[in-house]
Amino acid sequence: MSTNTSLSTPAGTFTTIDKNLEKPTISASTAHLAQNRNLREKLLYWLVNVPPSQWPAECPAFLRDLPAKSISILSTPDTEYKRQDWEMVKEIVRSNRIDLFQRVPSELRRYLEFKAHIVAKYGSIMRFMGRPFEFDEDIRILYNDWPYGVEEGIVHLVVWTKFELEDDPATDDLTPRARKEIDDYVMRTFRSRMPAEQVIWFKNWKSLKSVHAVEHFHVMLYQPDMEFVKEVTQGDVPMKARF
Repeated sequence: MSTNTSLSTPAGTFTTIDKNLEKPTISASTAHLAQNRNLREKLLYWLVNVPPSQWPAECPAFLRDLPAKSISILSTPDTEYKRQDWEMVKEIVRSNRIDLFQRVPSELRRYLEFKAHIVAKYGSIMRFMGRPFEFDEDIRILYNDWPYGVEEGIVHLVVWTKFELEDDPATDDLTPRARKEIDDYVMRTFRSRMPAEQVIWFKNWKSLKSVHAVEHFHVMLYQPDMEFVKEVTQGDVPMKARF
């Protein structure tokens, strides 16, 4: 499926600068901005959002052979990234265009580095993620360790399960029965404790999953009571705050 990243790609940022460049005179500040723009355009994606003093001599292994979407995000300076607001998040989920979610550029870089670190240490993501299931519970609610680049105030959780959530092979999406089962669970666990319109959930298509071996779906809460979040996650702290 082709990926549209237009929802978070800045547009027209330098329109005024481009027009000014056509004039005979140009201010020193405008010239400086234009110079910075040219520098960014020439900067390799694996150097963006990295201080020049920390630039590696070559592309790190964890940033090689990436899909076009990831390269496009990594090529964007954090200062130009626009976080997806609650209305946009709801529309993405409503239209089932989960592929339009993306991480803040610098956090995507850290996430890819973290994944490479885990695979090198444990051999696979599955061996690392298996630890929460040492308990008897069938379900575990945790923070998304590397959440999407949504606006502040949206809490991104992941519900991990020991049991499979039925997919339709023809559509790569949930079956109606599985969708109802998840919705009923979300109603009992989240919407019974906060306004229903401030809770949404989705499950990645198989082709979009970061962790294929452990079943899970996502829940996003808009401006929840953080004591409630602490309760349902059993005091979990996202990995991005620890790594």
